[in-house]
Amino acid sequence: MTPAGFDHAELRTERLTLRRPVAGDVVAVHAIHRDPLACAHNPSDALRTPEEAADLLERWLEHWRGFGFGYWVVRRHDAERTLGFCGVKLTDVDDRRALNLCYRFDPADWGQGFASEAAREVVRWAREHLPALPVVARVRPANTASQRVAVNAGLTRAEHLDRPGEDGPDLLFAAGWESEHLSALTARR
Repeated sequence: MTPAGFDHAELRTERLTLRRPVAGDVVAVHAIHRDPLACAHNPSDALRTPEEAADLLERWLEHWRGFGFGYWVVRRHDAERTLGFCGVKLTDVDDRRALNLCYRFDPADWGQGFASEAAREVVRWAREHLPALPVVARVRPANTASQRVAVNAGLTRAEHLDRPGEDGPDLLFAAGWESEHLSALTARR
């Protein structure tokens, strides 16, 4: 699926560095995923133990090893503290291969535009390097902040893709989904 040597270990924005995760990131993975606020809309993503964090991080690293991309660790250029995680992984939506956009940040850093900035860069990267794969974000209806991040990242509502999710209904936002499919839906209205 990806060419040999395809490994984009680091992305940069005006304020942020997004880098490939390493084993030492397990502490940050656990800290953010055990925070009840960070997982309020996705309680099934909450982690209780460092072992669960290690298992999650290993799945992220396996995706990187297999495809040369995945979830990045997000930090400010001028700081070592992890703000959160943002990236894409392969998924299937309606029997079509796609990239699932994920962003989860420490609640202490919410409201500063970090998630939008990181997600915008990840979507830009994905559209440039994997243009055949649409990018989708699954968001709970009550999570209006996450919906804003998806829109700020360049995704648009794709109601025809909405579905039940693990923690409740998923509203889907997409970039790069087939325009003829969207045109057919619009023509039926």
